[in-house]
Amino acid sequence: MRLLPRAAALLAATGCAAHAAEPDPLPLVACPIVQDTPSVPCWIVETGGETYYLGIQSDVSAPFNPPSLGHKVLVEGKVDRSAPRICGGLVVDPVTVSIMPEASPECDDLRMVNPRISLPFEPPRPPGPSLGRLAFTYPGPPPAPQPPFETKAFTVPYEFEGMVGFKTPRFLNPVLLYAQQTEARRIEITGYRGATRLADGTVLKEHEGIAHARAEEVAAMLKGAGIDRADYVVSADESPAPGGPDNRRVEIKVVP
Repeated sequence: MRLLPRAAALLAATGCAAHAAEPDPLPLVACPIVQDTPSVPCWIVETGGETYYLGIQSDVSAPFNPPSLGHKVLVEGKVDRSAPRICGGLVVDPVTVSIMPEASPECDDLRMVNPRISLPFEPPRPPGPSLGRLAFTYPGPPPAPQPPFETKAFTVPYEFEGMVGFKTPRFLNPVLLYAQQTEARRIEITGYRGATRLADGTVLKEHEGIAHARAEEVAAMLKGAGIDRADYVVSADESPAPGGPDNRRVEIKVVP
């Protein structure tokens, strides 16, 4: 039986609405999987009969730092259902991947090269030592500040249960530079403890004390880098309100 045009349009609209209403499976905890390709390996996770693409294997200069086999990962972000699949998976963008501290030996899925998988982009850099031909680069430092100097705030993000990592210098270098340029007299550092509510309703909380440890570690790094004449005010908020990656942070105020 042929549908009248109006009925067909209504059915099509209903189908689109159903597709748009698909539940987002994130955040989730799952085993990471390495899927090798003819160019570079990519990292994916599988859950609920679906595959999700996280990123490619690269070096520590990349915005995406790969997880590791032998541990589950916490995956946070948004599924971009409008983007083409990569490595057979729906793209998660933006994505935050945190390696769970507990060992999970069952997470050992390393898949051989699949010649049918091709990346829809040129790998940002070839395998090998950092600072290679196509290593990731970031914008240079901003112009030197001019007096009168103002108090300036900075934020350092963290992975779940994470401390200083490969990405940390990217966020601390601007703090160090501004403190040097303005001859900072006081530096206020506050650490925060985060929590994440998974899609299944489970709430993961970072361990108590991590907020203080983060703040103290950042203070020690700045002092070790030469900012040792400023007065440091170090505090912490250990209340883990669920909020995802934004709650896992250290806030820094540089007072000239």
